[in-house]
Amino acid sequence: MNPNTVIERLRAHKVKFEEPLTDEEISKIENNYKILFPPDLREFYLCGLPQGHNFINWRDTSEANIDSIKKRLEWPLEGIIFDVEHNSFWYSHWGERPSDLGEAIRICIDKYKDLPLLIPIYSHRYILSRPCEINNPIFSVYQTDIIYYGENLEEYFKVEFNDKEHKDIDFESIKYIDFWTDLL
Repeated sequence: MNPNTVIERLRAHKVKFEEPLTDEEISKIENNYKILFPPDLREFYLCGLPQGHNFINWRDTSEANIDSIKKRLEWPLEGIIFDVEHNSFWYSHWGERPSDLGEAIRICIDKYKDLPLLIPIYSHRYILSRPCEINNPIFSVYQTDIIYYGENLEEYFKVEFNDKEHKDIDFESIKYIDFWTDLL
């Protein structure tokens, strides 16, 4: 991925950019939020920080923004819990679903801790922190209604900003990600 090409593509769609994040800022962000940016996302942010309503403002350290980022990091788990509570969702690899709802939610939360963490990019689009390598897929996440939204970060932005149709995603080339791919 050439992050500067991606940035120019986004600028053509009127996305504004702040100065790039520094290595020090990225380290602080990763430490503060207990996340790890995969290399291509890290490289992208080292070239520019997109701004706008649906983008994450990782640089803003106001209490309100920190709370907003934490909520977006927690949102996938909250959606799964909602579906466990209200839509009979249960992941078969967790074993037999307990009859007690509280126990089912406890297991869900416990199992979630072992999953690759989803890092918000834009709106309810997420990239995985693990494996910490380039070309992780982008997921659109709404509770357990999850779809691919890009083979990787560069292709995702093409789809998001209508330079590529969703149907043209190369689904066969997308790497398998434990749990998340199974929900598709």
